[in-house]
Amino acid sequence: MRYIYVVSAKKLKQMFIIVTALVLAAGLVYAERDNIAVFSDGDKAKLPQAIFKVDTKEKKIALTFDISWGELRATPILDILKEKQLTKATFFLSSPWALRHADVVKRIVADGYEIGSNGHKYDNYSKYTDSEIRAQIIKADTILSDLTGKKPTLLRLPYGDFDNRVLEIANKLNYVVIQWDTDSKDALNPGVEQIVQNVLTKAHPGDIVLFHASDSAKETHLALPAIIDKLRAQGYQFVTVSELLSGAEANSQEIK
Repeated sequence: MRYIYVVSAKKLKQMFIIVTALVLAAGLVYAERDNIAVFSDGDKAKLPQAIFKVDTKEKKIALTFDISWGELRATPILDILKEKQLTKATFFLSSPWALRHADVVKRIVADGYEIGSNGHKYDNYSKYTDSEIRAQIIKADTILSDLTGKKPTLLRLPYGDFDNRVLEIANKLNYVVIQWDTDSKDALNPGVEQIVQNVLTKAHPGDIVLFHASDSAKETHLALPAIIDKLRAQGYQFVTVSELLSGAEANSQEIK
């Protein structure tokens, strides 16, 4: 016995609409496959990201100092590092400050410390247009390269402010964006002992520690001796950020 299936015109129309929608959806997925891949779990690691720390079991730690303004704090900090024979640290310099204090920049280089960029204008770059972001990074790059004789490869954004656009532009300009995992909170001037505790209670292998050498940070040079001594007593080795990143797995954060 044969069965004859009768499909109404209304049903045929509904089926046609469904099939057409499926075909269009398939075409859209194919056409946008590259964009979809950007958001796939397997490709997230390829997106530019900011580095906060490094995953390592070795007791290595990077002390970093941001300088954007002032006349008084950088030299005392350099004096303490020299006194403590700490030869590895990273200074992130604002290029206008570096221009006004070329002698201090030369000392940082002569003492063997790493120099990274803190950008040019000290502002929130995430509010800038793409071209403005690029201009700020390139201007600082030119100034710091001329002053130090070496192109910086590390970038810490003013206020630690960035978004995915900033990360992508920095990456295209051959910069790695560096944040921090331990904040000394020295810019708040909470007291020497509090700064020491802010660092020691959170410091860990692969850590990037944030200090400031601008004039607003009045207690940093006073807290550093105890921080250095106690971290050494715990078996820590001080390295530059680049050394910390070299051969280790960086722990990064993607901005949503």
